[in-house]
Amino acid sequence: MTGQSQNRATDDRVGRMTTAAEEPRPATPYGTPEAPRIAVRGEAHLEVDPEIARIGIIVMARGTDRRSALDDLTRRNATALDLIKTYGQAVEHLETGAFSISPELTKHGRGERIRAYHGRVHTTAELTDFTALGELATRLADLDLTRVDGPFWALRPNSPAYRQARQQAVREAVQRAREYAEALGTTLAALVELADIGAENGERYAMAASNRTRSAAFVAAAEDSTAAPLDLEPQRQHVYAHVNARFTMAPPEL
Repeated sequence: MTGQSQNRATDDRVGRMTTAAEEPRPATPYGTPEAPRIAVRGEAHLEVDPEIARIGIIVMARGTDRRSALDDLTRRNATALDLIKTYGQAVEHLETGAFSISPELTKHGRGERIRAYHGRVHTTAELTDFTALGELATRLADLDLTRVDGPFWALRPNSPAYRQARQQAVREAVQRAREYAEALGTTLAALVELADIGAENGERYAMAASNRTRSAAFVAAAEDSTAAPLDLEPQRQHVYAHVNARFTMAPPEL
């Protein structure tokens, strides 16, 4: 190899070493003595009043032939819907979930025959006025062949309680990290990471509102007198939030 070729090879090696030295090194995952890391968990638990209440209404009919069962079901369902709509703005949402009409078979000699037809219509009503809730549930239950299930208490998906819980969980994480740093005689330097628990693996664990409900079912019978309105007490809702947070802190003197 000539002297000129040797010089070029040496220059190439020096250039590669210089480039490698200039490339940034990946951050250490667990901190360093110069920038120790601290990992904490923040939690929040709120107990708040429900914002909505849902009741399920099942209207039933029975007839010896399909047409009579269907006519009775249509009439009773219209009666129930008209009653619900008289409460106006107290009913925020009303929807029909399912409809069915099916034959009831019975043995007849060696075969079977249709004994009767049964029809059902499922309706869900969502109320925000809890004062009207008890009266409406009672009046619906007083209708002939009508079943009422509920109430099912809940929060709206965009309830401020969720935001409040998330913020409280973050504040608790910061406070907890500060207390650990103070125990070491130092202070926090910077936030490295903040994440809902389960955010990395896609699990829905960051926050949940309790879905515990107080429910009752009523199957009505025709009566001459009007039943007294039910006294329904709203059930408090539980909202949870959990976060993981990582901070760097100034090097403590140990």
